[in-house]
Amino acid sequence: MNQKPEQFLKGKNILIVEDDPVSSEFLKEILFSYEAELNFANSAETAISICKENKNIDLVLMDIRLPGKSGYEATQEIKKHRPGLPIIAQTAYAFESDKDKAIGAGCDYYISKPIKAKDLLVLIEKALQSN
Repeated sequence: MNQKPEQFLKGKNILIVEDDPVSSEFLKEILFSYEAELNFANSAETAISICKENKNIDLVLMDIRLPGKSGYEATQEIKKHRPGLPIIAQTAYAFESDKDKAIGAGCDYYISKPIKAKDLLVLIEKALQSN
């Protein structure tokens, strides 16, 4: 990372889309100490609504496996309204075809679970710089 994490995350609005409370808490623990503004959604429908209503969202961490609509579907819908919003797909699936499917759905980046904090921070920095 080129900057200290608190410099590129401080005040950034990040939407964490995760239906698993443990995974959601894990991501919160990683990002909270860097003074990012965290928003949470536990379904695709809620994530879509938040992204439409809150133009201050800077980045989305999108779980792919969600109840109801998938993260793929949520990403496609969000990108219709916010094409420049960076979305990082996060999934327990580790096949190359899953990465291709996530990128094909509109995700800008992909990280597989279990997520390593350092890898996630590097990816977030890259996503925020590219936007």
